[in-house]
Amino acid sequence: MSFSESDIQSVKQRFAIIGNSALLNNAVRVAMQVAPTDMSVLITGESGSGKESFSKIIHHLSPRKHGQFIAINCGSIPEGTIDSELFGHEKGSFTGAHEARKGYFEVTNGGTIFLDEIGEMPLGTQARLLRVLENGEFIKVGSSKVQKTDVRVVAATNINLLQRVEDGKFREDLYYRLSTVPIYVPPLRERGKDIELLFRKFASDFAEKYKVKPVTLSEEAKERLIKYRFPGNIRQLKNLVEQISVLSTDSREISADDLFHYLPQESSLPALYRNGTSGSDSFSERDILYKVLFDMKKDVMDLKKIVLELYNHQGTAAQLVKDHPSLFDGIEAADEPVVLNIATVNTPISTQPLQEEVQDITHETEEDSLSIEKKEKELIMRALRKNNNKRKYAARDLGISERTLYRKIKQYDLED
Repeated sequence: MSFSESDIQSVKQRFAIIGNSALLNNAVRVAMQVAPTDMSVLITGESGSGKESFSKIIHHLSPRKHGQFIAINCGSIPEGTIDSELFGHEKGSFTGAHEARKGYFEVTNGGTIFLDEIGEMPLGTQARLLRVLENGEFIKVGSSKVQKTDVRVVAATNINLLQRVEDGKFREDLYYRLSTVPIYVPPLRERGKDIELLFRKFASDFAEKYKVKPVTLSEEAKERLIKYRFPGNIRQLKNLVEQISVLSTDSREISADDLFHYLPQESSLPALYRNGTSGSDSFSERDILYKVLFDMKKDVMDLKKIVLELYNHQGTAAQLVKDHPSLFDGIEAADEPVVLNIATVNTPISTQPLQEEVQDITHETEEDSLSIEKKEKELIMRALRKNNNKRKYAARDLGISERTLYRKIKQYDLED
């Protein structure tokens, strides 16, 4: 079934979904296509990206639209009571169970249940849920009677469920049963100018709520807003606009400098390890830091060796610059040549201590560099021993990718 752009725009307007990015429109299109079926759906996306709106699209465009829709946050229900909440319990089945209670799967018969943060569901409850999905059967807590239910399950998560499967914290069979149709809701930073549209919508809403003039953004402020990563996504943007609407009294037009004071400062480290991707080609921030540190150590050692050679051998400066051009990048030549007259300081009293000091610093730098490599080698050996030489789990403990671990094992000759 195909849908026109006007069909998609109509659904977005009905469910208050703002934005025109291609990724967002694709998610809406998939939700519209799967809605008329009874297939299980797994919605993935970061926290605050608006996953619940897509579960409502699926329910209200389905034959179950006249049935009940219940949204449940699995992460907010204590492990000891979640079975009772979902499947119900009999009177006296546990302390405090003074009367029998119907669970959500019984109450929502003929409707749709939205299970948010499904990755936080306990393993025992996962087994019960799998039985509902496969056979439409469940048993109340404290009962032995099998009951039937006809409920469609739409699940959502902001974590990597496959990683949870590998960690033994999520059932593999349940994962594949839930993800019959996956829907990816893009984070705000991947939606481009949608951020500006949402800002205007929230500014208008809060202006009406607080009886003030809506705040607007200068062109520079718009650019800065779009470049911001918004780790909290739409929820964070909404809170930001409310804060600006209330606290901005001098002017209702927000400049880039004004916006800077409202936006939380982000880490300067490159975010190369994205949420939900942990493939062999990905690198963690620790890898980047290791590389930077080792490169800096190498440059410092090279420079100190050059200084030592300058004091030990006269007339070698030009040759050294030719041999090590990368160390002098960005350094402009002086108008007049600088002459080092080694003869004027070539007495044993003046040069010998300096030579010894430079040599000591060079040796110290080499030892420091070796000690870092030694520590890294020891950490890798400990991680491998701890995990019985299973590299996948050793890499996870070290916080690096398997590909990086393989490279380090080869570098340090640890393959035996």
